[in-house]
Amino acid sequence: MQLSQEWIDIAYLMAASMFVLGIKGLARPKTARRGNLIAAAGMAIAAVATLLHRDIVSYEVIIAGVIIGAIVGAVLAIKVQMTAMPQMVALLNGFGGGASFTVASAQYFQGLGAAEPMATIPMIASGMAILIGTVTLTGSMVAFSKLQEIISGQPMGFPGMKFVNALLLGSAVVCIGYLVHDPSQTGFFWVLAVLAALLGLLLVLPIGGADMPVVIALLNSYSGVAAAAAGFVMNNSALIITGSLVGASGLILTNIMCKAMNRSLTNVLFGVMAEGGEKMDADEVYEGKIRSASPDEVGMILETAKRVVVVPGFGLAMAQAQHAVRELADTLDGMGVEVEYGIHPVAGRMPGHMNVLLAEAEVPYDKLKDMDAINPTFEETDVVIVIGANDVTNPLAREDKGSPIYGMPILNVDKARTVVVVKRSLSPGFAGLPNPLFAKDNTLMLFGDGKQAILDISTSLKDS
Repeated sequence: MQLSQEWIDIAYLMAASMFVLGIKGLARPKTARRGNLIAAAGMAIAAVATLLHRDIVSYEVIIAGVIIGAIVGAVLAIKVQMTAMPQMVALLNGFGGGASFTVASAQYFQGLGAAEPMATIPMIASGMAILIGTVTLTGSMVAFSKLQEIISGQPMGFPGMKFVNALLLGSAVVCIGYLVHDPSQTGFFWVLAVLAALLGLLLVLPIGGADMPVVIALLNSYSGVAAAAAGFVMNNSALIITGSLVGASGLILTNIMCKAMNRSLTNVLFGVMAEGGEKMDADEVYEGKIRSASPDEVGMILETAKRVVVVPGFGLAMAQAQHAVRELADTLDGMGVEVEYGIHPVAGRMPGHMNVLLAEAEVPYDKLKDMDAINPTFEETDVVIVIGANDVTNPLAREDKGSPIYGMPILNVDKARTVVVVKRSLSPGFAGLPNPLFAKDNTLMLFGDGKQAILDISTSLKDS
């Protein structure tokens, strides 16, 4: 069975409309699940319509690809833990860029054997898809490696890196120009691919772990732009619309993340951090000032509290403590204590990481408060429980102009009456900085596994 081009265009229009409705649904937690299903249904319609196109000649290869992809996707969905979801997103961004590169490359080489050379506009689009797709692929692999701790999460670079990046980009554009002028010059194709691969590596290597949420959002935008360019190459309206939506939404999210971290997009792209002053020694910050507490002592403090705010970070994700936190919140709620959650936009390793984890534990959406809403309430909060959120609660961002994170908006947890920090140790966060919060007079450190520590606090409350 084959569909005429008219019916395929109608199917693509339906799919595009469902993508827009799906993204609109994702804007609100209560409608996110429905929005995701609508967008997935739209993608199914687009895929089926494409497979019924008259130019499809090898269904065996397509079926084999679908089976292999479905198996790999199912295994990843089952095996990948929520703690590794940021790495997974980075990997998927890379796959998207790689797919755009592959499609554009195939169209280019197919055009070499055609009676007429590829037209100017499709050739420009093909060159852009190759450039952006390859940058996304290699850049995402670096982001994945940093998040997975295969390589160091610290910024890596060399003097003059920005100049080298500009030279690589300029050279890549020149290669595209030569290909547009004479598509038969395949040498420029390979040079373009190598230049783009190097550019992707050098763009992400100098970016530190603290800025990785912004990088993930930006790479997501790149993958969308590459897909849109591949859509122009294939004259596929569904791919153009989908890629444009992903590219635009990714760029909007990147801008939101930059504002949340007080970074300019240019600085994040080139790994430019604030000028560091004299490096702080953790021993000087912590020595003789750390007060540790037991779960029973924390439970006694919570017994007299009227308002408690939980601030989750990557430590909560690592310990898989979201269900234990929900159990503690239910216990406190039964005691008449008001419990809310303070969510920093870049807590964890990707945008929305904490929201997804807490939603998995069925924490009510109205209890999740963003930074701007929760910050004015900390002075009236009896107890704040911080679980692994290091950099996003670090007062250095407010107080030390020489700090690399100075100016980054943080959760002002230190203004609460009592702060309980749950951590395995005094190790620093992604930014590699000590946190003076741990040494403040109103802070108690509860050392240990995040999940077990919260469970022990709940047990202490129930037994009292």
